[in-house]
Amino acid sequence: MTNIQFIQTQVNTSSKNIEATVQLLSEDCTIPFISRYRKDQTGNLDEVVIEQIAKLSKQYDEIVKRKESIIKSIEEQGQLTPELAKKIQDSFDLQEIEDLYLPYKKKKKTKADVARENGLEPLAKILMAQNADDIEFIASKYLNDKVTNEDDALQGARDIVAEWINENSYIRKNLRRIFQRKAVVTTKVVKTKKDDEAAQKFNQYFDWSEPISKAPSHRLLAMLRAEAEGFVKLNVEIENEEALDYIEENVIKNNRSEAKPHLELAIKDSYKRLLEPAISNETLQEAKAKADTKAIEVFAGNLSQLLLAPPLGEKRILAIDPGYRSGCKIVCLDEKGDLLYNETIYPHQPQNETAMAMKKIKSMVNAYNIEAISIGNGTASRETEFFIKKIAFDKPVQVFVVSEAGASVYSASKIAREEFPNYDVTVRGSVSIGRRLSDPLAELVKIDPKSIGVGQYQHDVDQTKLKEELDTVVMRCVNSVGININTASKSLLSYVSGIGEKMAENIVAFRSENGPFDDRKQLKKVPRLGDKAYQQAAAFIRIKEGKNPLDNSAVHPEAYPIVEKMAKDLGLKTNDLIANKEKISLIKPESYTNETIGILSVKDILKELEKPGLDPRKAAKVFEFDPNVKTIKDLRTGMILPGIVNNITAFGCFVDIGIKESGLVHISQLKEGYVSDVNEVVKLHQHVQVKIVEVDEERKRIQLTMVF
Repeated sequence: MTNIQFIQTQVNTSSKNIEATVQLLSEDCTIPFISRYRKDQTGNLDEVVIEQIAKLSKQYDEIVKRKESIIKSIEEQGQLTPELAKKIQDSFDLQEIEDLYLPYKKKKKTKADVARENGLEPLAKILMAQNADDIEFIASKYLNDKVTNEDDALQGARDIVAEWINENSYIRKNLRRIFQRKAVVTTKVVKTKKDDEAAQKFNQYFDWSEPISKAPSHRLLAMLRAEAEGFVKLNVEIENEEALDYIEENVIKNNRSEAKPHLELAIKDSYKRLLEPAISNETLQEAKAKADTKAIEVFAGNLSQLLLAPPLGEKRILAIDPGYRSGCKIVCLDEKGDLLYNETIYPHQPQNETAMAMKKIKSMVNAYNIEAISIGNGTASRETEFFIKKIAFDKPVQVFVVSEAGASVYSASKIAREEFPNYDVTVRGSVSIGRRLSDPLAELVKIDPKSIGVGQYQHDVDQTKLKEELDTVVMRCVNSVGININTASKSLLSYVSGIGEKMAENIVAFRSENGPFDDRKQLKKVPRLGDKAYQQAAAFIRIKEGKNPLDNSAVHPEAYPIVEKMAKDLGLKTNDLIANKEKISLIKPESYTNETIGILSVKDILKELEKPGLDPRKAAKVFEFDPNVKTIKDLRTGMILPGIVNNITAFGCFVDIGIKESGLVHISQLKEGYVSDVNEVVKLHQHVQVKIVEVDEERKRIQLTMVF
């Protein structure tokens, strides 16, 4: 099976499209570049499918490499037969390949190895043949100084048979299927930990049992965490009788043979000691991998929505990191997000310097021409919001409450220290709160996604896969929006197609030394940025008010001659064609294709010319919480409140209703009827109406239902 055939078994598209995509990936083309600028070669495959092809191509290479290693190992042992080599070569199921390799795998000395050393393998073969009489007499022929009686001889032979059964790839494959269909995961509380306070959040799993194939991702991960923390014991098992009956059907061929009782003992031993522990663990790991995948999907979806949250845009912002005793940390930022001024005010208890704080805020708004105020949603957030809204400003000022999740992580990071070496963490945190209102994407890429607070069991899943997926999401978001190369941070630049961390440093250094870029072609002057990197990156960067108006669009430089020809054919200058819908509508796409740029790409060019550099994100909107709800004590069953979805999980969504604790809308309460995917009903940052169903003040838990 070729790599293209392997990929096609799991991707629903033509082999031609797959082959073209694999070729482009092998040429170091990035996924954003391929999906956007090579549509005609790939048959208009989107980023998700291209990512799938990339993963499957890598998986194919890993399988081929593993098969080569296994064949070499068996060959070196002098045990590779043409039949075995063909079985390994023909298989692309890693479990099956490992099963075939199992008898030849180097392992610790086993009971069967000891029995072979004692000369008992011929006796084991006699048992398996099931056609000999007087087994006791035959066993007596295998006695020696290490095997002193017939019982020892037969025990050794059974040890060898048990290992043969364990190494039978057909038996393992079918037992694995039984486990996948019928295995039950059970958890029992560790009695000595039952009354631990920390264990109570897992009390659901003190005596729990369900089919592992039906256990939702979040529940399995919760069970595994409870086990990891030592509160429960977890097992995955099937009915032993069914497993033993199946093995007997495949091993015992002569029910009248004297060997039958010995084979039955060997089967029980093989299953209990070898097969069940291995396949039970495999089943759990497979279920864990699926749970990880689901949790990572949820996290990736949330992160994408968070990064593409509506930006306020280039506005002068006063940002507040609210607090009580330590005060509210204030910063004033200009349109570019640069720090103009910082101060601390104390409008709340215990100082209660409300009048002075109001005067200072009003003075800062006027002095720095502030257009919007961004308030972090942590401690004292609501009180600070009420305080700000009491101020009589001389002009309209929009007030926003933004998530400050991860702001403290950013403020203590190397990136923050490099940006603000002369300021402490409190000032840096306030700057982050302000900038994430202006442009969430540009600010949040500086923070480890796991610190942003939109994941589900993020520390329990495969960390390598999580990082790969989240990096892919960030890159996808950054390139879907495009970045201003003259204002973008090193962190933001590093996610641009073809750039990377080191090249981003070089771009920032070049910008600092030579001033703003005024032409995309200047990128080629950046040290170590070659033609390939330029090809991949150029169209994802934006240059406002540059020499070429197309530099502020998603039109790739390789297509500039096409646009110039379009303009010339219409008797216009390129600048006059941009955003001229009437003239653009006259253009026939098929007249402007060439070997590299096909009809799909030309249509994209025309769409971009109509609205060059259009930001796919919506504009930020002010949201008003219920002014009468300040703490969990203000909640009453039946209340209907406005809220913002601030996290999505597989089992529901959490909604910020303006207090410290977020409420949960269980998946069953999202709407009438069955819901299979929470994202089908709500999105992160969506403004919603919810009803209070239950409030547990002691456990700080709020149950909600959605109101439509």
